[in-house]
Amino acid sequence: MFKAITARIRGLFGLFWREVAKFGVVGGVAFVIDSGIYLWLLNGSMAGHPTKAKIISAVVATVFSWVANRYWTFRHRRQANMLREATMFVVMNFVGIAIAGACVYVSHWVLGFESTTADFIAGSVVGLILGTIFRFFAYRFWVFTEELDTEPGFEHDRQILETEPNA
Repeated sequence: MFKAITARIRGLFGLFWREVAKFGVVGGVAFVIDSGIYLWLLNGSMAGHPTKAKIISAVVATVFSWVANRYWTFRHRRQANMLREATMFVVMNFVGIAIAGACVYVSHWVLGFESTTADFIAGSVVGLILGTIFRFFAYRFWVFTEELDTEPGFEHDRQILETEPNA
């Protein structure tokens, strides 16, 4: 029984690691795009409009993220209905942003950590980590939901998920 559970856990880890690694690369590049555009806008034409600058940078990073996740990270799981997939992607990103906002709210207003550093840590560190965990599983299970069996290298992944632990 223990060997079967261990084998299943190992199989599930093998199933996820490819996507986790690619998702991390896409997220890192999206973070650089978001931060770079935000700082560029703040030091340029939108110096007096930090909220607008952040919205623009976040939208550009989100579009990049959708394209990169659709055509690279989850390419073997793309949906035929691109409009539904894009809509779900936007909804899941909104939830991820809300998670980061909630972290700032709790830190600032509930716990009383009111410094800029505390707000940054709550939103851009804790919120980013929790939002990223949510986004990975949301993308994998609700956005990019096609079967895994259609691409070479993924043909046995369904069997890993359906194998009984005591088999």
